[in-house]
Amino acid sequence: MPGPEQTAEESAAEDGAAEQGTAEQGAPEESADVIVVGAGPAGSTAAAHLARTGLDVLLLEKSAFPREKVCGDGLTPRAVKQLTDLGIDVSEEAGWLHNRGLRLVTGRRSFEFEWPELSAFPGYGLVRRRADFDELLARKAASYGARLVERANVAGPLVDERTGRITGVTAKLGEERRPAVYRAPIVVAADGNSTRLSVAMKRYRRTDRAMGVAYRTYFTTPRHQDRYLEAWLDLRDPDDPAGRLLPGYAWVFGMGDGTANVGLGVLDTAGTDVDWRELLRRWCEDLPPAYGYTPDGVTEPIRGAALPMGLNRQPHYADGLLLVGDAGGTVSPGTGEGIAYAMESGRYAAEAIVQALARRTDRSRELALRAYPQTLRSAYAGYFALGRLAADLLGRPRLLGAAGSAGLGSPALLKVAFRLMVNLTEPHAKDSLDRLLHLVGRVAPGR
Repeated sequence: MPGPEQTAEESAAEDGAAEQGTAEQGAPEESADVIVVGAGPAGSTAAAHLARTGLDVLLLEKSAFPREKVCGDGLTPRAVKQLTDLGIDVSEEAGWLHNRGLRLVTGRRSFEFEWPELSAFPGYGLVRRRADFDELLARKAASYGARLVERANVAGPLVDERTGRITGVTAKLGEERRPAVYRAPIVVAADGNSTRLSVAMKRYRRTDRAMGVAYRTYFTTPRHQDRYLEAWLDLRDPDDPAGRLLPGYAWVFGMGDGTANVGLGVLDTAGTDVDWRELLRRWCEDLPPAYGYTPDGVTEPIRGAALPMGLNRQPHYADGLLLVGDAGGTVSPGTGEGIAYAMESGRYAAEAIVQALARRTDRSRELALRAYPQTLRSAYAGYFALGRLAADLLGRPRLLGAAGSAGLGSPALLKVAFRLMVNLTEPHAKDSLDRLLHLVGRVAPGR
C-alpha cells in the first residue's frame, strides 16, 4: 500500500519553513494553552470550542478579514448543525439563504430531493459567501475569548530537539513582517491544503488518495433565490469528440443577493490536460440564456483551488500537532464537500484537547490526544472509503461512460446517489434506505 510521500510542492513548502526550530532574537513572545494556525472553518470552530471551556487560545490567521476562498458557498444540514451548536444565528433575517434540498440535473431531466428529516440534523441547508462566512466564524471564536491575530503569517514550528514535539510557532506579522514567537504545548494545524506547518513537521500527503480541483465564479441571475442547491452530473469534456464524461459535476447555487455561485468540481484522475477555466466558461455557454450565465453577467473572475480528500494527510495527531480541515484532508472524496467535515474535525480536535489538558500526567494527556485520529476514523473512514471507491471507478473512462449512460437518468439510482452524496443518515431513521446506507458507511473498510 502506498504510504505518505513528499511531493515537490511539499518539499518547496518545507524549504519555505526554514525558520523551523528557531526563534528570532529579540522577537516578542506570547504563550497560550493552545495555538490554532488558520482561521478557516476548521480552525475557527476548534478555537471557539476550546475558548468556550476557558482555555487560552491563540488563533493565527495569515490574511485579514474579509478574505476570499474558492468554494461553492453551499452548506448541507451537517454544517448547519455545527453552526447552531456554536450559537450562531442562521435565520434568514441574519443574512442566510435557506434551501430545501438538492436538485440533480442530467441531460434534459432534473430531480429534486429534499434534505431528510432526521433527529441528528436539521432539515434545511444554507448558502452564504465564504468571505462573510469565515469572518463570522472567526469573530464568534473571538467572542468566546480566543485571541484572534490577523496578518500573522506562520513561518514554521518551534520544536523541542530532545523530544521532537512542537512547542510553538514563529510568525511574521503585518505588512512589515515583524517577527513574533508564539508558544503552546499543543498546536492545531488548520492552514489549508498547502499546510506549511504540517509539512515542516513531516506530515506528507498520501499519494494513493484522490485529489480534486474546484473552479467557480459568480453571475447576476434572476435565479438567485433558488431554494435548491443544483448539481449537474453529466459534465463532459467539450474537446473530446466522443464527449468524454468527466469524474465530477457542475453546480449552481443561488446566493439570494442577485447572484449565483457557478462552478465545477472534478477529480484529478480526469487528467491534467483539461483547461478547467475554459471548461467552466464553455459549460456556462450551454445553459439556457434566461439563466443569465453569460459573459455580461460575470461579477468576479474564475478562481480555482485544490481539494484534499479522504483523510489524505496523516498522522492526524503526533508530537503535539493536530491536523484539522483541509490540512488533514477532510474533504469528502465522493462529493467534494468540505465545510461540514472541516467544522466537525475542528470540534473533534477541540474535544480531545480539552480532555488532554485536564489530565495530570504526560502519558494520560498523550492518550487523550491520540483519541482524535481514532474519532476521525470512526466518523469518516467507512463513508470516505465508499467515496474513494467511487473516485477510483470514476477515474476509469470506459467504466464511467458505461455508468453514466446506464444510471444518470434513473430516478432510483439518483436517489441512492443523493443519499450517498449528502451523508445524512442515522441508524433509526424511518427510511430503510437511510438505515442501509448508514450501516454500509459504518462497516465499509476504511484505512
